[in-house]
Amino acid sequence: MAPAALAFAQHNHQVCIDTALQRAAEVCLAAGVQLTRQRLAVLQLIWQNHKPLGAYALMAMLEAHTGRRVAPPTVYRALDFLLEQGLIHRVHSLNAFVGCNQPGHQHSGNLLLCRQCGVAQELHSPVLPELIRTAASEQAFSVEHLMLEMVGLCAQCREDSSE
Repeated sequence: MAPAALAFAQHNHQVCIDTALQRAAEVCLAAGVQLTRQRLAVLQLIWQNHKPLGAYALMAMLEAHTGRRVAPPTVYRALDFLLEQGLIHRVHSLNAFVGCNQPGHQHSGNLLLCRQCGVAQELHSPVLPELIRTAASEQAFSVEHLMLEMVGLCAQCREDSSE
């Protein structure tokens, strides 16, 4: 099921946050792992908007949120946990992180990144990974992990630039 392009349109963003936190709780419960308060806080900050966030930005936001100093290892441990559980994706080109809107389902995290507003949206296409694996196989290459980052303009930015 492909989600609507909510990331590039006006919508009730609190629904995104609430849904992500509920799914995270379900995924962690099913996996028998603990979604600690710190991990939950990092996930909530990541889901505050659809823009990828780096570890140091998250650290500063956590400090502002808690009023206490937060050490980098604390944030990195939380990010590692969230990645391991499939709750977030790493945006390699930006060295940042964005929420996964299909946690608990094995999929390749293909991201559409708007170069103007910075919003990221997952692209769910069952055809795309298969095409890439087939093309790689033709080159005698076996794909072990697939993560695409496509940069361009979202619908809103394209509309804004045409006005």
